[in-house]
Amino acid sequence: MKNTPVFAVIGGGSWASAIVKMLCENVDSLWWYMRNTNAIEYILTEKHNPNYLSSVEYNTEQLMLTANINEAIAEATHVVFAVPSAFLQNELEKLTTSLAGKTIISAIKGIVPETSLIVGEHFNESYQIPFEKIAVITGPCHAEEVALERLSYLTIACADETEASLIANYLSSDYIKCKTTEDIIGTEYAAVLKNIYAIAAGIAHGLGYGDNFQSVLMSNAIREMKRFIKKRYQMKRNINDSAYLGDLLVTGYSVFSRNRMFGNMIGKGYTVKSAQLEMNMVAEGYYATKSAYAINTAAGKKKAKTPIINAVYQVLYENKNPKKVFAKLTDKLN
Repeated sequence: MKNTPVFAVIGGGSWASAIVKMLCENVDSLWWYMRNTNAIEYILTEKHNPNYLSSVEYNTEQLMLTANINEAIAEATHVVFAVPSAFLQNELEKLTTSLAGKTIISAIKGIVPETSLIVGEHFNESYQIPFEKIAVITGPCHAEEVALERLSYLTIACADETEASLIANYLSSDYIKCKTTEDIIGTEYAAVLKNIYAIAAGIAHGLGYGDNFQSVLMSNAIREMKRFIKKRYQMKRNINDSAYLGDLLVTGYSVFSRNRMFGNMIGKGYTVKSAQLEMNMVAEGYYATKSAYAINTAAGKKKAKTPIINAVYQVLYENKNPKKVFAKLTDKLN
């Protein structure tokens, strides 16, 4: 078909692998860029990603695998970025191919450290991509459950409703249900913040706090998220929708949550560095904490009341004792 979109997925991690699986349900072929040439060779011969979601078997006839980001993007109409936010700019600096006219889809749950912008804003301000050509994929959805084909839900945010619907259709399947929204800024900030709150939940668990406290922590977290997002971009939104509250809950409670796992290790006495080395995976909430704290405390900006973000920042970046910090936090929650 003349208007059939051509997708390129940028990234080789678990979420990129899950998105490739979802798209392969609905497209004949797609581009898949990853830096690891050994992983590419392994997928081509063994039909599995050796490092992430190794249970997923790919039909390699559908995949145009490449270690050249420009080759992947050149022919694509829709480019899905699914790399950790801390490494996004490094990948973008490799570009010699223009992004003009392409739809940019962010599957990144983080803030770009070089600009302190969420990914959509970064592409808009740094690459002049109009918001009508920027979309965001948000949960609640863990890559591991996509691999198992357990029923999952996604929200596709884009200023262009037609574009959002098109992307939703190509990601939908028997086990993936998609809805759309115009709240691209709010849903993207929610995807960033929920990782910070998941670290907080993990720290609390590691310190020995029980389910009663966790429920109070999560109910305070969704209200804190609402205050933070409202200061950044005010519009009519229901914070109890699955893109906000649902994503927060699954990230805060799930055994698949790497941010909760990271926080749990910190609560049990690991240093930040040792927890990162032990996990061998990127916990986006670590980088998000620093960026969100900086955004909220920037001079001349309206500040939201964020005791949970502040507590996590003190533990991760000011090297304060988690037990003492969370003891003080308990008095600030209601």
